Amino acid sequence: MIGKLKGLVDEIGEDHCIIDVGGVGYVAYCPARTLSGLEAGTATTLFVETYVREDMIRLYGFRTALDREWFRLLQNNVQGVGAKVALSVLSTLSAPELANAIALKDAATVARAPGVGKKVAERIVVELKSKAPAYAGEASGTIGLKQELGEGVAPTPVADAVSALANLGYSRDIAANAVAAALKNAGEGADAGTLIRLGLKELAR
Repeated sequence: MIGKLKGLVDEIGEDHCIIDVGGVGYVAYCPARTLSGLEAGTATTLFVETYVREDMIRLYGFRTALDREWFRLLQNNVQGVGAKVALSVLSTLSAPELANAIALKDAATVARAPGVGKKVAERIVVELKSKAPAYAGEASGTIGLKQELGEGVAPTPVADAVSALANLGYSRDIAANAVAAALKNAGEGADAGTLIRLGLKELAR
């Protein structure tokens, strides 16, 4: 099995790239976010998931090991999600964005991915709820708060502050990040007004 490719970017297609490793060109199907970060003729490293079937061998490439883990998680844990849908999700959302959407039970954000309908998005949010914190990447610091918000069990001042910022036009994800930062500065006993004020300061940075 091939787990990683390290070589020169030989070609970039609509849904794949060719990586030249010692004169051998490997075709890797990738999310759009991965392809957009590649440049022909430059060196790169892709983390690879290898699929072997009777009629084909196919490589899927990712810029980070975390993206590859999400690719596996989506297919192994959610009914109706195959490689095509998993690539579409990871083309639309980064690993932290996906973890945040799942924590907030924000199926609408997941459904932004082409080919992902409402029912599939809802299944992704429900089935991966317990797994999202371990694969949140840079969002791991706020994932707990977002799960509380998604479950409706966050303290009232916190929920009110997030709602207030969302009403100002910020996404729930961005609002939750700002309130989480405000909560660190103000302490657990802060009221909604304080969290809103400090949250707006965070957003203004």
